[in-house]
Amino acid sequence: MFAERLAVVTDARVRRPQSIVELARSRPRGAIGDRLFLVAADHPARGALAAGSRPTAMADRGELLERLCAALARPGVHGVLGTADVLEDLLLLGALDGKVVIGSMNRGGLAGTAFEIDDRFTGYGAEAVAAMGFDGGKMLLRIDPDDLATVSTMEGCARAVDALAGRRLMAMVEPFISHRVDGRVRNELTADAMVRAISVASGLGGTSAYTWLKVPVVPDMERVMAASTLPALLLGGEVPADRDAAFEGWQKALRLPTVKGIVAGRSLLYPADDDVAGAVDTAVSLL
Repeated sequence: MFAERLAVVTDARVRRPQSIVELARSRPRGAIGDRLFLVAADHPARGALAAGSRPTAMADRGELLERLCAALARPGVHGVLGTADVLEDLLLLGALDGKVVIGSMNRGGLAGTAFEIDDRFTGYGAEAVAAMGFDGGKMLLRIDPDDLATVSTMEGCARAVDALAGRRLMAMVEPFISHRVDGRVRNELTADAMVRAISVASGLGGTSAYTWLKVPVVPDMERVMAASTLPALLLGGEVPADRDAAFEGWQKALRLPTVKGIVAGRSLLYPADDDVAGAVDTAVSLL
């Protein structure tokens, strides 16, 4: 059945490409409220296809879309974060009606490359987000004290914050302090590192009125989240070895006043037991 739906998507891309924009502008939109639960699906565009022990889990687009549709259909899921290719597939599948949609902006820092920290804006721009009737844009900001390319990424993020705010759209910033370890970029998941990253991210651009943060759960989250008054969403990260412990960490962090929800991708789309609906329902119940 899903293969037939995918065939319709490809047919529309070939015969009626204009229908993508038409669907985007005419669809019922979602609303950003006091609590927000989003599913993330922007990993493939950065060349990050692994999920848990499966190195190419996200390489099958049909399977990814089927899992996304299953997740988006669950009660309590407010929307999705993704790149244009994924979001347009979901539009053609009818999965974005009534959903909050966030476009992923900088995907140029391909995973495992020498230029990973120089994270160029190769995805959505603020103008494209607005033209599609979406609700905001998300950007990744990895701050490597030893990599000069960090400053160009910071500047790109600041410009994106301004461009989104000028259109009254959410600017979702995902900040980390990062280092190269054995040639690979690794995020420093400590309280001190996240306090510094959040402090930098909060000050990007000429206004923070529309800025939200996307942050991992790390030790001492009370001190981490005290670094800013901006609303924040918890990121899901990798597929956890201990899902119960991960959910417990989310639950504790969700009690903090600035934490307003969750953005999770691989940890829910590719759970160890492959029960997408069960993983999503459990995570939604934490809100």
